[in-house]
Amino acid sequence: MKLDFNLNLAQEQRLIMTQQMQLSIKLLQMSTYDLREYIENEFLENPILEGDFDFVQEDKKYEDKIDYKEMIKYLEFDNYGSQSYGEYNKEDDVSPFNFISDKESLTEYLKEQLIESEEDEYKKAIVSYMIESLDNKGYLDMPLEEICKELNISLELGKEALEILQDLEPDGIGARDLKECLKIQLIKKGILDDNLEIIIDEYLDLIADNKFNVIAKNLKITPKEAQDLGDIIKKLEPKPSRGFYTGDDVKYIIPDAAIRKIDGEYFVIMNEGVIPRLSISNIYKEALNNKDDKTTENYVKEKLSSAMFLIKSIEQRKSTLLRILEKVVENQKDYFDKGQKYLKPMTMKDMADTLGIHESTVSRAIKDKYILTSFGTVKIKDLFTIGLSVNKSDGEEIAVINIKKQIKEIIDEEDKKKPLSDQAICDKLNERNLNISRRTVAKYREELEIKSSGKRKRIE
Repeated sequence: MKLDFNLNLAQEQRLIMTQQMQLSIKLLQMSTYDLREYIENEFLENPILEGDFDFVQEDKKYEDKIDYKEMIKYLEFDNYGSQSYGEYNKEDDVSPFNFISDKESLTEYLKEQLIESEEDEYKKAIVSYMIESLDNKGYLDMPLEEICKELNISLELGKEALEILQDLEPDGIGARDLKECLKIQLIKKGILDDNLEIIIDEYLDLIADNKFNVIAKNLKITPKEAQDLGDIIKKLEPKPSRGFYTGDDVKYIIPDAAIRKIDGEYFVIMNEGVIPRLSISNIYKEALNNKDDKTTENYVKEKLSSAMFLIKSIEQRKSTLLRILEKVVENQKDYFDKGQKYLKPMTMKDMADTLGIHESTVSRAIKDKYILTSFGTVKIKDLFTIGLSVNKSDGEEIAVINIKKQIKEIIDEEDKKKPLSDQAICDKLNERNLNISRRTVAKYREELEIKSSGKRKRIE
């Protein structure tokens, strides 16, 4: 075997994702809510930036008193409030960090109830530890024995503390699993009986599949009674933390633009007011002109470059979204005039080809973005849908989303005692000149998360 050691030169093309490119992509796909939050964080970290935030408006007479070295030292090594910007009067001194506050969490909500309870402080401390151990669903997934061992307490005392926790609101909090969560809620409602307990312990999977006949036979009750018990269980909350802040930010829908009809024409009006207007602070010109202090000069140049790129990226994000929305309006006039039924097939690839940009750019630009229309707030991505040829004679295409809507309408109107099979739904669609197969119906039904006919059956 001959080993050959040679040096070879090869030329290749490779795309290197710089930090600025990554940031630009990140900003493009942010929702308006996330972008606002990102800008606020950048504003606090970059002294070069100015914006229309109420809490940062400072009296102009103090501008000349700012010590740039002290400001840089403050921003780089600040311990959140122990230093001042310079020689300000302490009563007038304002740090942006003083305005940072945490959102009220589920943990805080529970601890507030605990403080108001009449339990002794020792038990409160144990319950407080348990509260800190809850997962994001509100379950106590840590074994009670392990908690007792860590706290060096008896299992009996641990059980007493757990009862206190589970007695707090929201109902079901502190449960060890789904079954216990459901039982706690029924106990608090005062309606837990033997049959409900048996169903929760043994037949939850049958409840999900609407197999009430099997449950009825095993419990020796009528199928209708089994169905009624199943309905009670289905109305319970499997995730008691729902609606509370558990570490993940609650996202609010903020439309990026409005579509308005003016003198018979549709226009895209960008929602400028929701994104803070950023600019570069003039007070740092002096620092840039100070050639004697290289540390300050380099720091300001770095922050200036970062600020300029952020402003440019935000403008680019707006420009890209505006171009896409203008084409959407051009392609979907009937939709904006008459509603969902008139939505035409329109793919992201088609849009990308029309605008001369990459398909991934379109995808990122419309991600988590909304528009305000005459019939409500609409997710932009919902306006992009593939088409399906439904009439072979004239090649007519209809948006898949509209076919799905018709499938849902047919199922909503069916006799729940005798649900329609996929073939029956297919036949009804064919009667409406929508020539699609049974397999396609089944596929769209599953995408709509609608169960099969056997699992939709109800007992009256």
